[in-house]
Amino acid sequence: MKKVISTPSTKMVFLDGLESTQDLLDAQAHVWNHTFNYINSMSLKCAVQLGIPDTIHKHGAPMTLSQLADALSINKAKSNGLFRLMRILVHSNFFDKVKKTLSKEEEEEEAYCLTRASRLLVRDEPLSMATFVVTMIDHTFVDPFHHVGEWFGDDNPSPFFTKNGRNIWEHAGVDQSFNQLFNEAMATDARLVTNILVQECKQVFEGLETMVDVGGGMGIMARGVGAAFPGLKCAVLDLPHVVAGLEGSDNLSFVGGDMFHFIPNADAVFLKWILHDWSDEECVRILKKCKEAIDGSNKDGRKVIVVDMIVGVEREEDKTTETKLHFDAMMMAVATGKERNEKEWANIFYTSGFQKYNIIPLGLRSVIEVFP
Repeated sequence: MKKVISTPSTKMVFLDGLESTQDLLDAQAHVWNHTFNYINSMSLKCAVQLGIPDTIHKHGAPMTLSQLADALSINKAKSNGLFRLMRILVHSNFFDKVKKTLSKEEEEEEAYCLTRASRLLVRDEPLSMATFVVTMIDHTFVDPFHHVGEWFGDDNPSPFFTKNGRNIWEHAGVDQSFNQLFNEAMATDARLVTNILVQECKQVFEGLETMVDVGGGMGIMARGVGAAFPGLKCAVLDLPHVVAGLEGSDNLSFVGGDMFHFIPNADAVFLKWILHDWSDEECVRILKKCKEAIDGSNKDGRKVIVVDMIVGVEREEDKTTETKLHFDAMMMAVATGKERNEKEWANIFYTSGFQKYNIIPLGLRSVIEVFP
């Protein structure tokens, strides 16, 4: 329905719910903002690929635009483009601007410095997320979103399948460059999460003697937990092409296999960012295998440890909710999974034969202890 407001000289056309010119302009701005939101992601990816955070970090002090352009070997004719890129990234809080005097004779110039967020993008830092950013904005993950509309009308399990004719795990099995990139991205997240877990959630691992990290990739999590708890023996279960060539140690072993068919016996089974990849029915199959694995242990306190998101949390900040919804859309586009609310988590736990669970909030994700 349209609403027409007549004036002596012209007629203004408004849609229902838009009662003024300002309403119309605000709605247009909102549409524009979301239409071009991908530019924030692409600008961030460009900054990582150019090595801007690394360059400023190595310099050890804020850098002017000319210093940054020289250090990056930017074409002089494109220095204004670098300024415009940095303007977006400053607005997005990835860099700050400060005043800098280069010499007594010169006036102050604006210079760029790192923020807390861009410090996570310095490649040499132990908790760097640089590889994660480049991977998640890679065309392999972005292209399926161009096929979501098509997917709603076909019989494929995911837009990724619609685009590629196979699921993401099959794709990783045949595309070695993507497999390596994906595993490195997961390893960067594992380093960060492990660092926090062994400091903030020690009680989750205390008393355990054996643990299986299902889908543990390169073993970053298992190594980190094993180092913090020397008496804990860890095994990493992942697909054969993932663990091929990886070497263990006295308290770490790698097992090639399929979690839908077999999980080695242990006091605890660890699942970080695994269950959100799969449908409820597939999660129940995985969790039943987890239960079989810990039922083979006589240890008191045996459990499954899940690290994943919980959506629908009350009094949550809008940005936190938005990030979780983005992850949920990613799971829909590239896999068969989803991000779940607490009721949905409880349903798959109980359906799988578990009796109780305990939630420990951890930023955007939570640690969920699930007990038989």
